[in-house]
Amino acid sequence: MIPWLQLDSAKATDGGQELRLKRRGGEFSIMLGANELMNSRLSGSEEALAKLSCQRIAGRLNPSILIGGLGMGFTLRAALAELGDDAQVTVAELVPAVVTWARGPMAEVFDGCLDDRRVGIREADVGQLIRSQASAWDAILLDVDNGPEGIVYKANDALYSGAGLNAARAALKPGGVLTVWSQGPDAGFTRRLKQAGFTVDEVKVRAHGKRGARHIVWLASKA
Repeated sequence: MIPWLQLDSAKATDGGQELRLKRRGGEFSIMLGANELMNSRLSGSEEALAKLSCQRIAGRLNPSILIGGLGMGFTLRAALAELGDDAQVTVAELVPAVVTWARGPMAEVFDGCLDDRRVGIREADVGQLIRSQASAWDAILLDVDNGPEGIVYKANDALYSGAGLNAARAALKPGGVLTVWSQGPDAGFTRRLKQAGFTVDEVKVRAHGKRGARHIVWLASKA
């Protein structure tokens, strides 16, 4: 078996655990401590996050999309495939090294999507972008942790709190959608979404095609 090779590492922004980029043949993995955050072979649920979001806003002119978390670019690439030429997609990535990896050792995975003229990369806290402007986004897609709990960056907890969800709702245009990826269900988070005034659908998606682990995507629509 081909051994894993560590290509690089970076501290999470709060100085906590270390993110590590590893490669085995053509396969990439991003680890946080002993936990694998993402793997280049498992893209299905991240792609579903984008496709489900774009279906909700289909037909809008000049849609503005905010993606929290660059990861391995699966959500971004899927969104670009669904959206028209008039769309604008902003990706907020808190860890600068992840952007460097996307343009360097993982360039083959990203397949040039960062150079798409519809895309803007912000090395920033997605929560700050959400709070910075009201009625700015047609869709906000969050895939910054393994679910509605701050793991990579504990301050991400605020995104999933009542106040954070209220801020997300204010940042959406009428009829806009907040979508959140999770490794598993969370009844408390579903309840907080509804308390924030969203209409909520909870969708089970596969990590890889029709196989693999079942992940959750919340689709929270603003009336």
